[in-house]
Amino acid sequence: MNSPLTSGLHGLGEPSDWVRHWAHLIAPGGAVLDVASGAGRHARFFASLGHPVTAIDRDAAALDLLRDAPLVTPLVADLEGAPWPLAGDAEFAAVVVTNYLHRPLFPQLLRALAPGGVLVYETFAQGNESVGKPSNPAFLLAPGELLDIVRGQLRVIAFQDGFLAEPRPAYVQRVCAVREGARANDRASTSAPPCYELAG
Repeated sequence: MNSPLTSGLHGLGEPSDWVRHWAHLIAPGGAVLDVASGAGRHARFFASLGHPVTAIDRDAAALDLLRDAPLVTPLVADLEGAPWPLAGDAEFAAVVVTNYLHRPLFPQLLRALAPGGVLVYETFAQGNESVGKPSNPAFLLAPGELLDIVRGQLRVIAFQDGFLAEPRPAYVQRVCAVREGARANDRASTSAPPCYELAG
């Protein structure tokens, strides 16, 4: 998919290992919200598993690559400078966010989870300024920040905070957490107990 026309777009390449690892917790056929999707590496992945996906990004050129993707609805929207682009009662079986951080969105992302819905979130953390971009503190999670955000609202399945050498050196923080409720996927209730660990 990389060509001179697409090389500057984000969201190309293979799905995140973290996203792949927890995809089985999402209810079969459940709708997925891919936030800051870019060209849709995760939207395509979930669609291939039979999930209808809403892919939101402000980059219309990136979303154009998803126009003909089965089960994917691309939505051009400014997530930082405009109102939330979805209906207030829109609920999803999963909300997926990678390599993106805009803290004011967290309440809306949590509200978008249906009972049994899974939040899969992965982005850069403090320390990343020592190994590359992003280095702006506004785009780097503080130690334990994702855990603090979901605590008391979602059941944490797994959390990691630390250094990863692959696919490139980076400090990352990531969480998989479930909104408990009547429609929870049975597989979520039988998964391993929460693990809290340093990555790398």
